[in-house]
Amino acid sequence: MQLPSPREIFSRFERGECDRDEVHAMMALHARELIGEMEEDRQNPAAALIEMLLARRLAGRLARRVGGRIVREILVALSEVENFAEARYLWNAGHPDVPLHCFFRMRRVPLFKIVSIRSEGGIYQVAVEHGSAASKASGRRSFRLKRDGEWRLRVLA
Repeated sequence: MQLPSPREIFSRFERGECDRDEVHAMMALHARELIGEMEEDRQNPAAALIEMLLARRLAGRLARRVGGRIVREILVALSEVENFAEARYLWNAGHPDVPLHCFFRMRRVPLFKIVSIRSEGGIYQVAVEHGSAASKASGRRSFRLKRDGEWRLRVLA
């Protein structure tokens, strides 16, 4: 069973489907996973540096093309997609204090990067690459996003 994203965990709690102890237990699993990645980075600082530089380059390129705020809104919309495993890394993309490059996983498994963003008539077409870092095992997926009545980007079905 795949661990739900923090956004899903908080939604379940707000709907009363789980109690505070269950939220803490599930969030502790997420924290252990993040700590494990930090330990890997400490053991292999060269790979961590390359990963960070590649992610910063992608984030900078996307921010220059469409704007950092739009990229962040797209990441927030993608974090709400059901059955999208990489959404668990995007749950706090709307928080302005978290650097934009932190949400991209260039070589680290599972891979996640935005390949392209196009805008036509108020609809954003976003292509992402995700999955394994091996080129044969990674997948590409396209999403169409449009603003709703509250002016938030939402993924169209």
